[in-house]
Amino acid sequence: MILKVEDIHTFYGTSHILFGVSLHMEEGEALALLGRNGAGKTTTLRSIMGLTPPRDGRIYFLEKEISGLPVHLISRMGVGLVPENRMIFPDLTVMENLMIGANPKKPGKFTIESAFEIFPRLRDMSNRPGGLMSGGEQQMLAVARTLMINPRILLLDEPLEGLSPIVVREVGNAIKRLKNESKLSILLSEQNVGFALELCDRVYIVDKGEIKFQGSTDELRDNLEVQHRFLAVEGGRGRRRGDA
Repeated sequence: MILKVEDIHTFYGTSHILFGVSLHMEEGEALALLGRNGAGKTTTLRSIMGLTPPRDGRIYFLEKEISGLPVHLISRMGVGLVPENRMIFPDLTVMENLMIGANPKKPGKFTIESAFEIFPRLRDMSNRPGGLMSGGEQQMLAVARTLMINPRILLLDEPLEGLSPIVVREVGNAIKRLKNESKLSILLSEQNVGFALELCDRVYIVDKGEIKFQGSTDELRDNLEVQHRFLAVEGGRGRRRGDA
């Protein structure tokens, strides 16, 4: 088992956001974390990464407890997070962004060259500052930079949000390649339910900080009641920002 989250409770100040969230992943598995905006998906990823440590509960990575560890140690162990806001360095070039993520003391299968193979568009703009890239190109760079740490598990927070259909296909195909060819374990938080069900092996649905459903992607496809209750957009439209 590569990841195990046990009954975590996470707060922002005095606001209780996660109420006993538990999930687990096997190595090489792709797991979808679905739910409406504000349900607690981002907070779950931040809790795992140590950015918002849970007050109660435990998190294990490769059977070692990581709850309470600082972010840089969790990253060194092999947990990589691609945040929703991308957080690339706008004044640095594509190559410089990738070099910052690379660790020459810990070589692995993911290199700058392999990143360019996964995202060919980045090779053509290797000297372009990140701030002069489109949103889709910045998302490619954010994923590629995280690969430079050679993670064992990749946490993806809304990687397709706000992208054009063409770029969605490009980024989506790259993520599928990481799972199918590189055998990378992936925990995906995503609003694009169709893509999540196509990529992932199993699904957890979080609502108001609690896990309301877990099962295979086929089980969720067949359960229209659960889809309507927890994934349908309320009021005909939903917020694209501000997930808890």
